[in-house]
Amino acid sequence: QVQLVESGGGLVQAGGSLRLSCAASGRTFSTYAMGWFRQAPGTEREFVAGISWRGGRTYYLDSVKGRFTVSRDNAKNTVYLQMNSLKPEDTAVYYCAADSNPYGLGSRVSGDYGSWGQGTQVTVSS
Repeated sequence: QVQLVESGGGLVQAGGSLRLSCAASGRTFSTYAMGWFRQAPGTEREFVAGISWRGGRTYYLDSVKGRFTVSRDNAKNTVYLQMNSLKPEDTAVYYCAADSNPYGLGSRVSGDYGSWGQGTQVTVSS
């Protein structure tokens, strides 16, 4: 199993930016696709962004395209989510997750991910 720890959440005004980090330890991080999900109170967890194991393929929730960017640094065992032009509707707990199987392109389906971080709160005020 891989252990994941998110950081970088906080309170920001609408239009502001935050960068989330997810540090991994344990199994070989660089061989696994990674994903970011979020969950607001009273809602189901939703996919936000994903990146393939080599980093060559990225994909996003439609509502964050052009505002969020997912990236990874395999040398640092870290995946990032740069969030710009934040909106109040982006408020949620954000989770990073590692694919259950290696060498994948990633998935938008939470059930395909086998390891999860504890989450970091992002609050966007209007």
